[in-house]
Amino acid sequence: MNQFSKTWAVACMVTLALAGCGGGGDAGMGTADNTAGLATNSAALTATLAALPVETLSEAEQESLAFMREEEKLAHDVYIQLDGLWRGYTKVFGNIANSESTHTESVLQLLVRYNLPDPTATLTAGVFQNTTLQNLYTQLLTAGSVSLVEGLKVGATIEEVDMIDINKALLAVDNQDITLVYQNLLKGSRNHLRSFVSTLAKQGVTYVPQYMVEADYLAIVTTPMER
Repeated sequence: MNQFSKTWAVACMVTLALAGCGGGGDAGMGTADNTAGLATNSAALTATLAALPVETLSEAEQESLAFMREEEKLAHDVYIQLDGLWRGYTKVFGNIANSESTHTESVLQLLVRYNLPDPTATLTAGVFQNTTLQNLYTQLLTAGSVSLVEGLKVGATIEEVDMIDINKALLAVDNQDITLVYQNLLKGSRNHLRSFVSTLAKQGVTYVPQYMVEADYLAIVTTPMER
């Protein structure tokens, strides 16, 4: 199990516990959340990457690209399912799912650029090659289906762990193009976390970070959306 899978394995236990942490009411119509502007423009990204050198890939970089492709797919697939359950109360899941589509597409551009296989090429929604992610998908969806509040908590937890995993990956990455994409993914996850925390606040719930250092978490959620 690689370092990314280990992070998610621990996250799984905490996420399941969230379903019993109170604040489960889902009454009340949330206001529309708009994160569509966060999406990476595929054509613009292609042009930007073309201006950067194609550098030698380390084994760690290859591993992180494959994992990141599936991890972003997991976030997208969970949010699509939760949007189907809770879109009558909030648009946050649908909006962020759209953004996750562009995130996983940006990682795919790197896989294509380096002639690496796409681990999701033949996979349908909710299906993953990585067994840890496969198990986690089911557990996250189960936890997030309990109520709107629990779904929002699942979303916030996903974004926390995404940022932790991306930051770990960046420690082993020196290629300019991969660094560029990963930094963009981080910005997206910061905005997604802000959206989930804000939507929880509208439900009268204060989200408590599960993995991030509190100071780092507060530095994100107390600052404006990044455009």
